[in-house]
Amino acid sequence: MENLLGLLRVRIQRGVNLAVRDVTSSDPYVVVKMGKQKLKTRVIKKDVNPVWEEDLTLSISDPNLPIKLTVYDHDLFSPDDKMGDAEFDIKTFIEALKMKLQDLPTGTVVTRLHPSRKNCLAEESCITWNDGKIVQNMCLRLRNVECGEVELQLHWIDLPGCKAL
Repeated sequence: MENLLGLLRVRIQRGVNLAVRDVTSSDPYVVVKMGKQKLKTRVIKKDVNPVWEEDLTLSISDPNLPIKLTVYDHDLFSPDDKMGDAEFDIKTFIEALKMKLQDLPTGTVVTRLHPSRKNCLAEESCITWNDGKIVQNMCLRLRNVECGEVELQLHWIDLPGCKAL
């Protein structure tokens, strides 16, 4: 890909209070899509508060494309049930990367994003300087479902030979 800017590591940390789809619980997994890319986490059995701590890595060539996240309940004998979805964009994260920050104390907040009708944030999302890297933590409120949130973290990976940001 000639327009590749770098890689975005999306760490799917955990689900909180996810919807019940199998009588008393669910077997959730997360699918992350951006453009033609589609990645998914492992299934966690019988847990509406699953902890994945799983890294999914997207190749970023167009930072204006939104990233869509959908939670599903894994079923053996029928199609998997949807347990809500959320969408986020990485424009603000990319802008923070472009600032070329250096020598800040770890934990310095570079930018704060507030929940609004235009985003799926459940709470304020901070873009912070962490050990020489820009990191963004997000808690997304799932849409099209009665309840549930997904916590994730974004990291940027520069690739040699890619167009620098």
